[in-house]
Amino acid sequence: MTTTYVPRLKLDYDAKIKPAMIEKFGYKNVMQVPKLLKICLNQGVGAAVSDKKIIDQALLEMTTISGQKAVGTKSKKDISNFKLRKNVPIGARVTLRGERMYEFLDRLIAVSLPRVRDFAGLNDKGFDGRGNYTMGITEQIIFPEIVIEKVSRINGMDITFVTTAPTDEECLSLLKEFGLPFKNQNK
Repeated sequence: MTTTYVPRLKLDYDAKIKPAMIEKFGYKNVMQVPKLLKICLNQGVGAAVSDKKIIDQALLEMTTISGQKAVGTKSKKDISNFKLRKNVPIGARVTLRGERMYEFLDRLIAVSLPRVRDFAGLNDKGFDGRGNYTMGITEQIIFPEIVIEKVSRINGMDITFVTTAPTDEECLSLLKEFGLPFKNQNK
């Protein structure tokens, strides 16, 4: 007999979050309930223009944090003020879906966000009007997978939660149900 592993937040979504969202918004069909499609992590490393080793370090750290191989991003055009040429590596990104997405979200909520210095909750101004939320992290060392002694420079990153929610209000409610700690919890 083989047992298949299902992430805790995926089980919570089916058992608790879906019924709570149906009750709050009065959906007629269970397929109308918003769900989390993917989580995109993006790290821009502008200093990589002068030192190519920085991009390799950023790719390694993003791979370690996400548990999935990171992909390098390249500049799209020449910008002389930044000494930037076209097709020069300037960042790293990862897109998480499925089980890895739920695992990352669980680690982010339970372990990483509480490690942020002076954390008062997430800002609820990061919505894009189409039911997606983006938050910024100033230091990659909040993730327990990163060994602080091996970090050469502190980099931030953007984390985007892409949902099927048609409005920001429904997306906010969905992310609160998952357990993301927003500043204004009483809305």
